[in-house]
Amino acid sequence: MFQYSDSNKRYHTLDYFYKHKFHTKVSKISLNAGFTCPNIDGSVGTGGCIYCSKLGSGEFGGNPKEDLITQFNNIKKVMDKKWPNSKYIGYFQAHTNTYAPLPILKEKYETILKLEDVVGLSIATRPDAISKECLDYLEELNKKTFLTVELGLQTIHEKTAKLINRCHNLACFEDMVKQLRKRNINVVVHIINGLPYETKDMMLETVRYLNKLDINGIKIHMLSVIKDTKLAKMYEDGEVELCSKDEYVDIVCDELEELRKEIVIHRITASPDKDALIAPLWLNDKISILNAIDKELTRRDSYQGKRLESNL
Repeated sequence: MFQYSDSNKRYHTLDYFYKHKFHTKVSKISLNAGFTCPNIDGSVGTGGCIYCSKLGSGEFGGNPKEDLITQFNNIKKVMDKKWPNSKYIGYFQAHTNTYAPLPILKEKYETILKLEDVVGLSIATRPDAISKECLDYLEELNKKTFLTVELGLQTIHEKTAKLINRCHNLACFEDMVKQLRKRNINVVVHIINGLPYETKDMMLETVRYLNKLDINGIKIHMLSVIKDTKLAKMYEDGEVELCSKDEYVDIVCDELEELRKEIVIHRITASPDKDALIAPLWLNDKISILNAIDKELTRRDSYQGKRLESNL
């Protein structure tokens, strides 16, 4: 059995991590706090990332027209049907969740932390959108609760980053990882497989780079084409070729083999809104993708970190 597993998984799942840290089931409650992004409002760019929906990757978060407590309680009711008596982590998911004046951030974060059975916060943001003042506050917050900062990177390749309109460079990302880890704040990194014109080797280069950094977790997504995005227009014009399900599974298994065993795999496939998804449609069957990854790792007799061991 894989070192960080009490099931058939051959990689370090988030569920395993939470169960062993909190000794109970922990559910993340996705929230939309009504933020924007610096590459949307003109601070560093306009239009946002080419793949990002109007909800800023917050399709499964709360309704931004509702206050945060209402959002939290509505989603909690759904979660409780599956996992009664859980603990919860408030997940500020949509757009850039440190991109506001500090008093606003404090009010939003601490509103959720005051709720019963909330054991932590997870804050999704960009590496160029955390001020020194915000860093100092996060350091203090980290002493009071279980805090995770999720940084969007997507790729280490600057040409791709420019194409997808990230509007920050790799040096900015690496510096922010160091700043957060210096304060002992958990860092999770988002990457996307299948970005336009990237080869499998390029995707693996991104993972190898991250494996050398002091990160705590990673989220692996497949590029999804969502309605009303710039990527949708590129796809319709034949400018973008997407991975097949088999190709994605192969790439993910290779990436897992490159990652240190202690890095927690927070996500291994995306769950796009079915009504908004244009392609690839195989993303709609999440269970099938997860099962295919498990089967491929078993077929290989492999697991997270295996390639690192073979290089020793």
